[in-house]
Amino acid sequence: MIEKHITAAECRDIRLRQLYESAFPVEEQIPWDDLIRLVEAMPLDFTAYYAGDGSLQGLTIVYPRRSFNWFWYFAVPEGLRGRGIGQQILSRLMDRYSGSPCILDMESPEQACDNTEQRRRRHAFYLRNGFRDTGVGRSFGGVDYTIMMMGAGTFTMQDYDTVLAELHSFWEF
Repeated sequence: MIEKHITAAECRDIRLRQLYESAFPVEEQIPWDDLIRLVEAMPLDFTAYYAGDGSLQGLTIVYPRRSFNWFWYFAVPEGLRGRGIGQQILSRLMDRYSGSPCILDMESPEQACDNTEQRRRRHAFYLRNGFRDTGVGRSFGGVDYTIMMMGAGTFTMQDYDTVLAELHSFWEF
């Protein structure tokens, strides 16, 4: 698998946009043009993953911070899921960020919804890979999110508020 760091200029690759927009519900997406501006303004690690033939295998967007790394977006094309590609990508991320805790938020597997089984599989995937539930969560737009963490330490609601405030400050540029 080939990794490529994506800059704001390279965000124009239509395959990246299509994967992003198909992998995440609209209520979880930042509009693509706004995301491109954030990639330019923030210290984000936007990485695309390709097979040897150049086909897109996935994308990740991580917000590296001093106290923890925020795994913000992680997507594999629907037709490639269940083939170990997500596992390969997550292993690479875990190696890259092994020096400090890693945090992610995901749709709660406990909330009644149309994709409960998908959420439970995703939750189990992260648990198998060393993440644990923090007991911290929040609701946005009628969707409940749970925070998972890998590494030493704890994650509190104050930590969540802090990272959200940081992210929000970049939206106001």
